[in-house]
Amino acid sequence: MAQEQENQQESCQSCPKGGFKTMCGGQALIEGIMMRGPKKQAVVVRRPDGELEVQVKELKLIKARHPILGWPFIRGVVNFMDAMVNGVKALMYSAEFFPEEEDEQPSKFDLWLEKTFGSEKAASFITTLAVFLGLAMSIMLFFLLPTLLGGLVELVAPKSMLLRNLAESLLKIIIFVGYLVFCSRMKDIHRVFQYHGAEHKTIFCYEAGLPLTVENVRMQPRHHPRCGTSFLFVVIFVSILVSTIVFSVWPVYNGLLRFLVHLLMLPAIVGVSYEFNRYVGGHENAVTRVLVAPGLWLQNFTTFEPDDSMIEVGIRALELVLPEHKGEDRW
Repeated sequence: MAQEQENQQESCQSCPKGGFKTMCGGQALIEGIMMRGPKKQAVVVRRPDGELEVQVKELKLIKARHPILGWPFIRGVVNFMDAMVNGVKALMYSAEFFPEEEDEQPSKFDLWLEKTFGSEKAASFITTLAVFLGLAMSIMLFFLLPTLLGGLVELVAPKSMLLRNLAESLLKIIIFVGYLVFCSRMKDIHRVFQYHGAEHKTIFCYEAGLPLTVENVRMQPRHHPRCGTSFLFVVIFVSILVSTIVFSVWPVYNGLLRFLVHLLMLPAIVGVSYEFNRYVGGHENAVTRVLVAPGLWLQNFTTFEPDDSMIEVGIRALELVLPEHKGEDRW
């Protein structure tokens, strides 16, 4: 597993005004939380019997082997993919403790994979497939669908690039916000988003210099400036700006060709979004507060107040990844 210290854009780390900022951050799972620090990654899951299941792994810095992957703009794409892979692995691990049916038998496909490739390679194949499908569905939902629907503008205003760009931009925002609202209303996802809130509160408590207790964590805010939700919104927003500029200079009306151009621009968009998030997360002033405001508002749909048992999971996960020497995790 490859990782680097600055691979935290998906992990929602920041702090209250004037406080300490840490590299440590995490991700909500099924009845659990994953936390990553400078050197370790921990997954803590609340089992059905109420006990905590813990998995701790040592992290390796990808830029130590390939320094070019740590360069600005390049690192954003690398870190995004790394976060997706590790996130899927952690989700699969947490799901193992909550099978849909206790007597559920492995499918023929699962048995064939394990027999043909072995358990480790089969798990790797499933992870790769899950990441690919996740990326494909996101691209289709937030890029292909707005491009196709935006083409309907041609029926009203043929050859109007201004209206075409405007329609696609509005559709991207509407679909993205609608997707978050829809997910927030699903019962199982709602619990995951409660753990998301617990993760944010735990990081805030640590950065505020308070002892990691349930009482101290509970009083912290759940909206975090560098949350993954905020990062995804920045990706959508940057894609709107970039595509508007590109298609204004180079008008493209064919839906398929426009979509292919979107795909080609996507790595650059992710890279720019990552650097934007790093800059905003590292500065506290009136301008940055305005810039992070939309992402904070969207967290009303992706974070909810956790109960004390969820907070305990967040505290345990963070404690497992804190560095031995104070300050090693400073942002």
